[in-house]
Amino acid sequence: MKVVSYYNVVPNKNKSQEKFDILTKFVKGVIAAGDTGILHTGTNLIDADVGVIQGWQHERGKTAPHLQLRQSVINRTANTHVCSADSNFFLYANKSNQPHHYLRYSFNGVFPNTGEYFDNNPNPIRWRQISKDTGIVIKEPKTNGNHILICAQREGGWSLGTHNLINWLLNTCTEIRKHSDRPIIVRLHPKDNKSNRRATNIVRALETVNKVTLSNNRDDIEKDLINCWAVVNHNSSAIVGPIIQGHNAFITDPKTSQCAEVAHYGFEKIETPEIFDRQKWLERVSMFHWKFSELEDGTCWKHMREYI
Repeated sequence: MKVVSYYNVVPNKNKSQEKFDILTKFVKGVIAAGDTGILHTGTNLIDADVGVIQGWQHERGKTAPHLQLRQSVINRTANTHVCSADSNFFLYANKSNQPHHYLRYSFNGVFPNTGEYFDNNPNPIRWRQISKDTGIVIKEPKTNGNHILICAQREGGWSLGTHNLINWLLNTCTEIRKHSDRPIIVRLHPKDNKSNRRATNIVRALETVNKVTLSNNRDDIEKDLINCWAVVNHNSSAIVGPIIQGHNAFITDPKTSQCAEVAHYGFEKIETPEIFDRQKWLERVSMFHWKFSELEDGTCWKHMREYI
């Protein structure tokens, strides 16, 4: 089997060595497993069974050269499958992602309804290994708390898709108010939080909903989780940490969220939330999280290869 890793899908100005290491170590693992692996530093496409990229492409597209190359690989004109690497769900516990560098991998898409995540036969051993490496343990469900925390996603990010952030926030707060009078705190995505203009516009848009405030905490989400009753999110990994820590979870896009099996859809039960089997869920999502040593020695590729 032939696998081509496209080095130039990451721009040279990028300061994250981890993104480049994904592409080089993946090839080493393919070769270690006995297949043909090529680290391609050009901008043309090479015929292969699998093309490997870091990240994904927004459906609206962008013009930067590295994004154009990424889109070309995603189009799958030269490769039967495309393997994408993205940030891991457990990053909240260790933002540096060191020393293990766990990341999530998928074929042909980045949502559970569009991509292959190699997770239909979970092995409990993987979650035990990740738990040991990261120090993450499942905490008891929360039975008290005061406010509802909305973890907003990045305006223009590919996971939010074509949704307008302000409209989503307004609609979500309005729906919550039909079922709960608890204070609502909106936590912006870290990159959106740097824009005072955006924050001002959001505050103005939400003035029509009672008891809604914007979080002033721009760094650690743990501060916003103190005395938190429930956490709300569209479809991103921002809600993963709170779920593991026992917070009641509500999402607005169950089709594309990897947390759909441990979160509510709709807000009818926001005052009387259910308890979900988070152990089973974590065992499933562990099947598409791999650390660099497993990437390099071929363990990751051998698992993925079974799905081709």
